[in-house]
Amino acid sequence: MPVEMVCNAFDISRSSYYEYRQRRKLVDVERLALKAQVNRLFTKSRSSAGSRTIKGMLNDDGVVIGRFKVRRLMSELGLICKQPGPHAYKQATVERPDIPNHLAREFTVDRPNQAWCGDITYVWSGQRWSYLAVVLDLYARRVVGWAMSSSPDADLVVKALDHAWEQRGRPEKVMFHSDQGSQYASRKFRQRLWRYRMTQSMSRRGNCWDNAPMERLFRSLKSEWIPALGYRNLPEAKKDVGGYLMDYYNRQRPHAFNDGISPVAAEENLKILSGIS
Repeated sequence: MPVEMVCNAFDISRSSYYEYRQRRKLVDVERLALKAQVNRLFTKSRSSAGSRTIKGMLNDDGVVIGRFKVRRLMSELGLICKQPGPHAYKQATVERPDIPNHLAREFTVDRPNQAWCGDITYVWSGQRWSYLAVVLDLYARRVVGWAMSSSPDADLVVKALDHAWEQRGRPEKVMFHSDQGSQYASRKFRQRLWRYRMTQSMSRRGNCWDNAPMERLFRSLKSEWIPALGYRNLPEAKKDVGGYLMDYYNRQRPHAFNDGISPVAAEENLKILSGIS
């Protein structure tokens, strides 16, 4: 059908038609650049970041964009984020009488170094399991210490605590909360807490909700970051897991608890508001 007949049928000029054709051939450079940024952030997150997370990361980089536009760009790129499956928690009401649950699920605290949580999980590395101990500051959900080894013993949790204590400037009067694992109840670990003048708190036996922030951290680590088949060896696992905890999780990944900013950014905001240098 001739162009002139089509233009007459829709009551438009031929010049408008040809201008429209020309515009369609032009490349939207700005949109391509946004797609590249979205794809970079998605790849960096190992396919775990959704539209809300990527929007937050772009906003942090100074890009003004809405979540629905990010969602459209992800759809155009064929990006589908990982979603962790449901997680069942055991329930119990028995407490350890000599180490009470002082924290009592009060996971929101007023300042850094007021309350820390600790826990252990396992990571496949080569031909065996390796064990990861992490210390989390509840104020902004920042990882402040960690350690990995081939043995889930008291030395592992002490090393993670030592790392946290040094990293945070050797604070005093911190409450340290954990589950009732034998490592945290060991004489070596309790003596270290006494040396650092920390108060010990323990969850009720078998009740994971009493240490929910740690459960969420490990869930994010395993669903977002650790390869499906694990690592080839312990050194590789240490390097990659350490990069997630201290860099990506702490400094880049938006956290819902912090209104969509990273734990480090949340602590920096507190310093600014408090006038702390």
